[in-house]
Amino acid sequence: MAPQPMTTFSRITLDLQPVARITLQNPPLNIIDIPMMEELAQALARIEANPQIAAIVLSGLQQAFSAGVDVAAHTPENVATMLTKFHAIFHAIVGSTKVSIAAVRGHCLGGGAELAMVCDLVYTSETATWGFPEIKLGCYPPVAVTVLSALVGHRHAADLILTGRSISGREAANIGLANTALADSEVETAVQETIDRLEKLSPAALAVTKKAMYGWHAIHFDKGLARAEKIYLEDLMKTEDAQEGIAAFMEKREPEWKAK
Repeated sequence: MAPQPMTTFSRITLDLQPVARITLQNPPLNIIDIPMMEELAQALARIEANPQIAAIVLSGLQQAFSAGVDVAAHTPENVATMLTKFHAIFHAIVGSTKVSIAAVRGHCLGGGAELAMVCDLVYTSETATWGFPEIKLGCYPPVAVTVLSALVGHRHAADLILTGRSISGREAANIGLANTALADSEVETAVQETIDRLEKLSPAALAVTKKAMYGWHAIHFDKGLARAEKIYLEDLMKTEDAQEGIAAFMEKREPEWKAK
């Protein structure tokens, strides 16, 4: 198959050879706004349509994987559209026939951490910063509340989601959020070693094996995420505290919680 040129969008870069590489490119912290969500969906669909591609590598600019979803997209007029577009990306990754690999450096927070954690394999730098800080805005991370317990256990998931505290890449690997934590300079080497192994295998066999591995989990994910999204829109976003938390962040001030 002839090499295909790198495709540059406004928020990501897509390179299809020799494996698919998607780089989040919205400096300085690769915030995931709605245009990036749309571009990610396009890129994933293009990758999925190519039977010769066996793996996808997701990464960010070196100083950050992603610090999360654009807070402005959580406003009442945008939140339903945002959730639909964002969660379509997760359905595409979970349902993909390709082996997905996250290479994490720097900030990996909120929706960025959700995006990394649903990949099949995750390599993180020891000094990366992981976390789900949504509770500090009076919100919660729908994908994490659906998936995180299955990855790290209920206690660790509750700790991270309910407190919003951040952890290092080393702790993320220790609790099972990542496969391994490495020196920053070694992350790409670990990714490439995995790619080298995958390239010796049958893409068809890998695709069928992934389907078998994720059969039950995919069903749970679809139902669980739909429920988390429904609660988010119908309950959480109608609270005064959720609206206050988002407004406070946008106005760069401390929130004043009303417990309602």
